[in-house]
Amino acid sequence: MKINVVILAAGQGSRMNSELPKVLHTVGGKTMLAHVLATATELASTQTCVVIGHGGDQVRASLNQNTALLVEQSEQKGTGHAVLQALPQLELDSIALVLYGDVPLLQPSTLRPLLDLARQGPALLTAKMSDPSGYGRVVRDQTGQFVSVVEHKDATAEQLALTEINTGVLAIPTSLLNTYLPKVGNQNSQGEYYLPDVLPLAIADGHVVNTVCASDPIETEGVNTREQLARLERIYQHRQVLALMAAGVSFADPQRVDIRGTVRAGKDCFVDINAVFEGEVTLGDGVVIEPNCVIRSSTIGPFTRVCAMSHIEQAQVGAHASVGPFARLRAGTRLADKTKIGNFVETKNAALGVGSKVNHLSYVGDAQIGIDVNIGAGTITCNYDGANKHTTELGDHVFIGSNSTLVAPLSIESHGFVGAGSVVTKTVKQGDLAIARGQQRNISGWKRPKKKD
Repeated sequence: MKINVVILAAGQGSRMNSELPKVLHTVGGKTMLAHVLATATELASTQTCVVIGHGGDQVRASLNQNTALLVEQSEQKGTGHAVLQALPQLELDSIALVLYGDVPLLQPSTLRPLLDLARQGPALLTAKMSDPSGYGRVVRDQTGQFVSVVEHKDATAEQLALTEINTGVLAIPTSLLNTYLPKVGNQNSQGEYYLPDVLPLAIADGHVVNTVCASDPIETEGVNTREQLARLERIYQHRQVLALMAAGVSFADPQRVDIRGTVRAGKDCFVDINAVFEGEVTLGDGVVIEPNCVIRSSTIGPFTRVCAMSHIEQAQVGAHASVGPFARLRAGTRLADKTKIGNFVETKNAALGVGSKVNHLSYVGDAQIGIDVNIGAGTITCNYDGANKHTTELGDHVFIGSNSTLVAPLSIESHGFVGAGSVVTKTVKQGDLAIARGQQRNISGWKRPKKKD
């Protein structure tokens, strides 16, 4: 049977005290709403509908137009009212699955048993919590069969003692939802239309409501405050690290790493403290990441070492290479095997061949560099003329002396040599030595200036 997912994302989230809609706050570098949408995608849902309201323009702008249908809830009158706005968009021969844009850790594996039960009738996801304060309680009869959900503010003292809570996640044949949701009233302390109130109506007509109790209640936790957001962030990070450790990665301190995207790693990698990974990052076997590094949307080849305080973004680094410390590889950097980028070196849109080195205090941008090239300290490629970028090409086995300025467009052919302190503006032919610097003068009898009294 088809699955139509409804994601409720209309709430203001006033306790976040933010101009940003609550569902657009991030966990692991991805909005909470994006996490829920990814879960819906993994369930192979036929259609996903997002109910927006507060900050709707911002939520709309955050989504790819093909990601989901958007339905507006102009007034926030409860979960039942929110789903009612999406009801006309749902296919009658589907199962409707209601999820929440501020519950980012819910896994597809938890939802699949719920969807299986929903083929027979309404199915509710519950959880057991040691402190259920604030949650609606699940009320059962003497046989253990589901009877209803009572909201915390409407519960009696006896009901408040119950520890099984309603997560709000409901799977139900859309035909039944279409029958009962319009009949839900708002006779409660909040004056709102509660989605779980469809369940007693279905029971009254002879339907059985099945439940699935989440094995890990943390998955069902929502976010209403920044404190809760920070808590889920650390839980999410810990789970990411555990998965990498199971794949063969070691961490100096699993609590001091942040993964804001996806990390794929080979065996026997080592990650030191305060590493930050963003976007899609791939680490080959035996990679070492030293302290305080940021790696963003990049690939690091096997047995490469990234030394402390280095930043790597949209770059490809080969095997057995060395980067840093204090290096910055910017977008378009491509380092072949056995290359070396040393301390305080910045690269951008630069390709280095096998065994080439830029050891320290240099800038290499818009450059094509051959194999076994040595670039001395203080060298810069002048790639920008104030209007356009130009390329510097260094052939194989080129040597660039320290403190050289290479003014692009420029070609230094294989085995070319540039003397230290040179400003090179013209092609250097194969095997030639280029020296371009002012002639030294030594002045005899020169006297140092003296301070005035």
